[in-house]
Amino acid sequence: MKSAIVERELGNVEEERRLLDEVLKQFPTFFKLWLMLGQLEEQFNNLEQARKAYDYGLKHCLGCIPLWMSYANLEERVNVLHKARDILNTARKKNPHVAELWLAAIRVELRHDNKREAENSMSKALQECPNSGILLAADIEMATRPHRKTKSINGMKKCCRDPHVTAAIAKLFWQEKKVEKARAWLKRAVALNQDIGDHWALYYKFELQHGTEESQKEVLAKCVGYEPKHGEKWQAVSKALENAHRPTEAILNKVVIALSKEEKAK
Repeated sequence: MKSAIVERELGNVEEERRLLDEVLKQFPTFFKLWLMLGQLEEQFNNLEQARKAYDYGLKHCLGCIPLWMSYANLEERVNVLHKARDILNTARKKNPHVAELWLAAIRVELRHDNKREAENSMSKALQECPNSGILLAADIEMATRPHRKTKSINGMKKCCRDPHVTAAIAKLFWQEKKVEKARAWLKRAVALNQDIGDHWALYYKFELQHGTEESQKEVLAKCVGYEPKHGEKWQAVSKALENAHRPTEAILNKVVIALSKEEKAK
């Protein structure tokens, strides 16, 4: 796998593909290789080859959640919404009680403005995964203004020490311009789990808007010190080919930009 990564970074596409094909014949249950192959084909818009990579990969790795999600994302990207839904439905049947799969299905519907379907999926998701922090956080963020407080209280009752729920509540305070409360909850979110880069980026973005130069430097220094490795947006940015070996500060700034773009798109 490391050899394939080196070839990817050097831009040697054919050699990377050859290595992946060769190793997968020997180790077909190594799911990361199927992911790399699918991503390689997607990068060059070889959609049918990408489909095959994900499909073959799932025949050997039914429990690999990232493979299911990558396959669904591919179909959604080429505007085959029903196919993306089918893939995620199958994924949940094969892998019950996985909150990430429910969240992926909910987000698909939200991206296509199917709010009622998203709400129905959220209701089912919370029945199956009632104590999932990522689902409770998403439920808070989806709530209309009259229901935000109730959703927040429910989230805290079930997962009082979950960083995702904490960050979701911080965002509500931020939206309501309750600056000090938002800051306190963002500080708590990164304290609960220092490895989630998305929350550091959210906290840093907040300080860039509402903080002093000193507070901005403090958050930046702490983030660099902890070197977070996880978070949806953080991993998407840090694992992008153009960001290979970039320092934590550079990744943090790129994730802040991604968060700002997402906010404007809403």
